[in-house]
Amino acid sequence: MRDRLNQWLKPLPSGLRRAIVGVIGWIILMAGILMLVLPGPGIVVILIGLAILATEFAWAEAMLIRARHHADRIKKRVRFSRR
Repeated sequence: MRDRLNQWLKPLPSGLRRAIVGVIGWIILMAGILMLVLPGPGIVVILIGLAILATEFAWAEAMLIRARHHADRIKKRVRFSRR
């Protein structure tokens, strides 16, 4: 997904590219946060928003890595508790 997005945005000037990615990413991220209290797959949408933002922003990539780490820990706990 990241390669496809970068390929589409590559011809744009870097400032415009960062602005477009930022607006789209923040809209999706905010929708995910709203879905935490409204019906919908909030956590999944938040992760998608972070993945989009991570294509241009290092802080979003760091948050995405941290989220993956927490997801792996939860997955291991669930597997261990089923035994």
